[in-house]
Amino acid sequence: MGSKHALKKRPGKGGPSRDLAITTAPTPLIPHRAEAAQRRRRARRRRLLALAALMLLSTAAYSYAATMLRPSSLPLPVRTVEWVRAHHGNWLVDEAEHFYYSWKAPRKGGPQLKSLPPVGLASATTSGHGESLGQWRAGVAPWPPPIKPVFAHPLPGEGVWKRTGPLVHGGPPVLVTTFRTERDYPLIVAYVAWFDHTRTALAFYPGRYEPPNAPVRGPMSVPESQRTRLLATFNGGFTYSDGYNGSSINARTYEPLQDGLATLVGYRDGRVDIQTWTGGPNAGSQIAFARQSLPLIIQDGRLNPALNDSSQWGYTLGNAVRVWRTGVGIDRRGNLIYAAANDQTVITLARILQRAGAVRAMQFDINPEWATLITYGHHGGLDPTKVVPNVQQPATRYLVPDDRDFFAVYRRLPGPVAVPFH
Repeated sequence: MGSKHALKKRPGKGGPSRDLAITTAPTPLIPHRAEAAQRRRRARRRRLLALAALMLLSTAAYSYAATMLRPSSLPLPVRTVEWVRAHHGNWLVDEAEHFYYSWKAPRKGGPQLKSLPPVGLASATTSGHGESLGQWRAGVAPWPPPIKPVFAHPLPGEGVWKRTGPLVHGGPPVLVTTFRTERDYPLIVAYVAWFDHTRTALAFYPGRYEPPNAPVRGPMSVPESQRTRLLATFNGGFTYSDGYNGSSINARTYEPLQDGLATLVGYRDGRVDIQTWTGGPNAGSQIAFARQSLPLIIQDGRLNPALNDSSQWGYTLGNAVRVWRTGVGIDRRGNLIYAAANDQTVITLARILQRAGAVRAMQFDINPEWATLITYGHHGGLDPTKVVPNVQQPATRYLVPDDRDFFAVYRRLPGPVAVPFH
């Protein structure tokens, strides 16, 4: 029934003979058997796919759990986002942040502020030292001129510098002020600090995880032995993975420096500068520290014409989304300026630093969890005060180990400058 039979003649010894050869043709499978075999193959594929997915999920779950159990200065939601970024999810976080910050973008107009957030010592303005804008331009007064207000009717104290802590050699080493940044957005406030390079020494410290390949991490906070001369601290720049932002401390390479990137440089003689780096991957012995973060946003007092090109300003949010941003600049006398403001693009951040007197400037870290500027008093002990109102970070942020690198501003001591780790 299921085969065909054929007779084949074969010649043999003793005459012809007839042998019976059987040829069996393939038997077609009964339909329900073919379907069953196909179902079994599909089931095997599903099991293999489920096993592969389970292995991937198990690996990811283990990695996530291990990361969350590591020491950290950050809350769980922030660490979760950073874990997603580090595991090929930067595009996902970027898209989510674009959506969120675009949805939360400020609307033009609205009510006017009646007063600015208080910063610095209430009665200690630079006007108490008798300098004027004319004196500053003439090179007599060492302090910066007031920041010219954006609005026609400035609020009390708008753009007026106030000192924050003890005097050094008869003058204020650190000044702070606030001002409204754009007439279309009357509720946005910039927080700005100015550091006198003749009275201060700047130091750059690694955090617990940034830079990622630091040869020496030290205390990952302000060293205990240096706190009696501590004046201010502020956040660092973009992470290394966001743009191969190199760094160096005490002539040791923490991450290779990249030619063409904006670099905050501290020299052994106490000078600080912001420049486009052209010195190769390693800093020289005359440099106390170097920290890079994307290209310059201000050069020779003018905004970088490439600020409209989002590809140059880090993966996170490019240049156009309004979010908390920070940056640093150098004025024409070589003093450092720090600025932070909410709801900024990279262009509006550059304008803030330009208005504050920066002739060269670079963008530092962005997003609300990172912006940090803290000043310190010394009345009966170290007294930290948050200048930037970051609710996600405490005033003691850099007095305990922190995940990210940061800068400390000290009272200047005689002799060559180095970054003290003890």
